[in-house]
Amino acid sequence: MQLSDFQSRHHRSGPAGGRHFARFALAALGSATASLAAAAADGACVRIDDDAQRLACYDRAAGRGAAPTAAPDPAAPANDAPPAAAAGGGIEPGPARTSAGADGESTLSKVWELDVADKKRPFVLLPYKANYLLPVRYSTSVNTMPHSPNPNNTVTTPLVLDATEAKFQLSVRLKVADYLFGDNGAVWFGYTQQSNWQVYNAAQSRPFRETNYEPEAILSFRTDADILGWRWRLLNFGFVHQSNGRSDPLSRSWNRIYAQFGLERGNFTLFVQPWYRLPESASNDDNPDIRDYMGSGELRLLYANAGHALSAQARYSFSGHAGGLKLEWAFPLVDQLKGYVQVTSGYGESLIDYNHRQNTIGLGVLLLPW
Repeated sequence: MQLSDFQSRHHRSGPAGGRHFARFALAALGSATASLAAAAADGACVRIDDDAQRLACYDRAAGRGAAPTAAPDPAAPANDAPPAAAAGGGIEPGPARTSAGADGESTLSKVWELDVADKKRPFVLLPYKANYLLPVRYSTSVNTMPHSPNPNNTVTTPLVLDATEAKFQLSVRLKVADYLFGDNGAVWFGYTQQSNWQVYNAAQSRPFRETNYEPEAILSFRTDADILGWRWRLLNFGFVHQSNGRSDPLSRSWNRIYAQFGLERGNFTLFVQPWYRLPESASNDDNPDIRDYMGSGELRLLYANAGHALSAQARYSFSGHAGGLKLEWAFPLVDQLKGYVQVTSGYGESLIDYNHRQNTIGLGVLLLPW
């Protein structure tokens, strides 16, 4: 039957036909709306890990088990409270897998967007490592003769440097892809730049003594396992290039691949990060012995509570019996501004100092939330 025949027949039938056509149109509209709602809900329900919560999500999408909603009473006072979805700020409300259990919220999930409730849209620039400014940073042993086993990368004339300088670091990252393997797997790009500035060295025209550039690509996975009282929540695989962008004899660079394991327990977060240095030809290697001083990985323990953040980072080389230690403390200062203290001891405070032992202390401010 053509639509025109259907309309003509019901037009001739008078008011009763009009009522039949209205009921038919409303039924068709309701069916289409339900289909669209079910299709939209399917994308949210499929990401829920818990079987019971996922089934409940599909039941709600199909209109099963939901209590009928009573018509609003015009005499009742208005409720100004926002709905749950608006209060949470999420686009897709509903059950979300939590990550920290009895320990509270998961820091790793919030930072790396592991759980559904913590997901954000891609291509949003976010802080990565600590972003700080140290107007004053003092070294107990200034590296005036940077050297390397490669003779092309050894300074022959001492540099005129001050023991006190400024130091700052900028570090950002952004997610470029998500849900690569079902409901898991994301790709991130990160960039970190650290600079040592001889701002008080007027005799040498206040040069930047050293700047390190560190881009990296990261493949990130959500995990969930208990290990010796710690909850393993994160597994990252990464490729990182680090260099100082200088010409010989001051050029330094290396490339690494790494795995990073992120665990948490209460207010503590632990990172275990072994790496492998990608080999280079002897003629192009600025620092062939860098592994002997920078080691084959690092451990980092963080503690955060009541506006304070403490971090201890350690590297050690079993081949060179050397390494380095870095301690950081961020603390409330004024309003949203946080003070920042950094102490280092050993090798590798910067790339040019990879094989130079020194102790440093710096005082300044944290530029972005850490």
